[in-house]
Amino acid sequence: MAGNLVRHVEDEEPMRVSHSGSQRFRTSAVSMIAVAIAWALSSGASAETGGLYDAGPRVPANIDVPAGYVLFFKARATGTQNYVCLPAASGASWKFIAPQATLFDTFKGQIPLQLTTHFLSANPTENGLPRPTWQHSFDSSRVWGRAIASSTDVNFVEPGAIPWLLLEAVGVTAGPGGGLFLTQTAFLQRLNTSGGVAPATGCSQSTDVGALALVPYTADYFFYRARHDK
Repeated sequence: MAGNLVRHVEDEEPMRVSHSGSQRFRTSAVSMIAVAIAWALSSGASAETGGLYDAGPRVPANIDVPAGYVLFFKARATGTQNYVCLPAASGASWKFIAPQATLFDTFKGQIPLQLTTHFLSANPTENGLPRPTWQHSFDSSRVWGRAIASSTDVNFVEPGAIPWLLLEAVGVTAGPGGGLFLTQTAFLQRLNTSGGVAPATGCSQSTDVGALALVPYTADYFFYRARHDK
């Protein structure tokens, strides 16, 4: 009886080890597949005939992209718009300092995949001037943007949301491995915004100076490059 029990336990142990190894293999395989899908989503839209998208969404006229440029990449951002309380004539007021967000896309509407990060950094093209930055999550290429037009048109922009923007690329750099995906960017749009507006309270007097507010927001970012028709 005891011998049978020992043999039973010994027989079961390799199965547990094998199951663990199989699980690790499956997890690794899923991760590799996710990376491949994400790369396809982000890089497959750069065909020379105009990309997967070609035309951008309908927007207020003042933030439309100029003719001759095509949409090659888009993603959904989730993050915060960050503010600091600074002295003002009335005592103190919130001052926008930086965005902090991650851009995602989904595969068949189910698997969320990180494609880009969004933050404030020094633009080497402008001698280190801080600019909103987008960095590709796979090839680490970057683009820096400068807002050139905005809209709070109530026919487009959700109440209580930060404005929609048109930005021009004012700097690009390749990733450390030579990645170039975002370096083709000429214009960007921030659309379909929700949240992100500075708080109405918490910064009205000198004792509030120095306070920070990290306000959640979401938005869609659209990236455009020059058309390269054959």
